[in-house]
Amino acid sequence: MKLLKLLIAIAIGLSLVAAVGCGKKQNRTTKVTVSGEAMTKVEPDAAVIVLSVVTQNAQAITAQQTNARKSEAVANAIKNTAGTNAEIKTSDYSLQPQYDYRDNRLPKIVGYDARNSVIVTMSDLKNVGAVIDAASSAGANSVDNVSFILRQTSPARGQALSDATHQAMNKAQSIAQALGGRVLRVVEENESATVTGERLMEYEATLGYNGDLRKNTTPITSGQLNIKSNVQLIVEIEG
Repeated sequence: MKLLKLLIAIAIGLSLVAAVGCGKKQNRTTKVTVSGEAMTKVEPDAAVIVLSVVTQNAQAITAQQTNARKSEAVANAIKNTAGTNAEIKTSDYSLQPQYDYRDNRLPKIVGYDARNSVIVTMSDLKNVGAVIDAASSAGANSVDNVSFILRQTSPARGQALSDATHQAMNKAQSIAQALGGRVLRVVEENESATVTGERLMEYEATLGYNGDLRKNTTPITSGQLNIKSNVQLIVEIEG
């Protein structure tokens, strides 16, 4: 009986030693948050032009019909100048009465304004001025905005994101090495990117004379855009 109790005690002791040994071998993990940022300058790959045709008349139907005729001519002029890859769509249309508030009387309708605005997105940046000239000649009488953008599919966006991610992972590796461990996995990832630049580019009509009258031209310069990409990672480190 005493021998049996002794054997049981020895077995329990060995189990405890084994449990402690296994506990010492277990690696502890921790989570850390790291971030990366990349900034670069790139050339825009598309231009966005907002043009409007504004017509006025004492009769609403006349203002509307005149606007429709001119807007169609403007759309055709843009298509012929901007190229086959250009995207043209209506951004706004309105027909509003104009009032006379004079002599402290009740407002009186004296005419109507019709406005048709279109957005032109084109990849041929050297042809932006020619599109504005063609649209103006066809009847567009308001250039509301000229801006240069970077499309979502641009490789430059992916490169900026990749650079920011590598920077964040390098930080995680450095932290892991300082703790005497290694990066096990990325638990969570968040990213954001902004593209900034001069929204409205300066343009002007120039008229030269060199023995004959030359056609007005509209020089447009795109400049460069700034891409800023931010990445935040939550990584699990074994140490």
